[in-house]
Amino acid sequence: MTAIGILGAAGRMGKAIAELLAEGGEARLAGGADVGDDAAALARSCDVLIDFSAPGALLVNLDAAVSAGVPIVIGTTGLGADHRFAIDGAARSIAVLQAANMSLGVNLLAHLVREAAARLGEDWDIEIVEMHHRHKVDAPSGTALLLGQAAAEGRGVDLDATSERGRDGITGAREPGRIGFASLRGGSVAGDHQAIFAAEGERLELGHRAESRAIFARGAVRAALWLKDKPAGRYTMKDVLGL
Repeated sequence: MTAIGILGAAGRMGKAIAELLAEGGEARLAGGADVGDDAAALARSCDVLIDFSAPGALLVNLDAAVSAGVPIVIGTTGLGADHRFAIDGAARSIAVLQAANMSLGVNLLAHLVREAAARLGEDWDIEIVEMHHRHKVDAPSGTALLLGQAAAEGRGVDLDATSERGRDGITGAREPGRIGFASLRGGSVAGDHQAIFAAEGERLELGHRAESRAIFARGAVRAALWLKDKPAGRYTMKDVLGL
């Protein structure tokens, strides 16, 4: 049975993963750690790490995984360029799977968004709309950025150069080719995401609604089981799904 260690064990996702592992199956809980705990000791005691901690803890957690030679699944969002650089470095020594969203449905949605963007021209405006609970601290969500990146890849453009993150006041007409983002916050929403392709006279909407954090926990555990014996390298949920 695969032993899984949880980094960020006291957080919402850490607790959801622990509850799932307690139900039994192919994996068991090896233990958990949070900021200030001994991540290295946890890494040495498990077969795979799942990290849902915080951006500030990621570098320490990566070092622990590399030192122990243990694969790591990273679901932490709000990462910057320095984090991505560190993940690339770790992936030269161990298997690393990093995803903004662990839901199998969301990752299939990203694939569909990429395909739609590749086939529809710039006369189809793209807007990414997301809503989360009132406690979420980053915007746009990591999943919204995942969908925006998928749309940009489908069009063969750079997301940073084409994204529109906020509109206020007299903004003028929408620029062709831009990928817009809108973030809504309130209540206890686990996560709603929608990619809207709008043209003259028609609109295509591709979306996903998360009704429980259990879907992310299931995806993370499936990713960990898949990653366990993989060689060093950087992987995504597309690899898990075979897309």
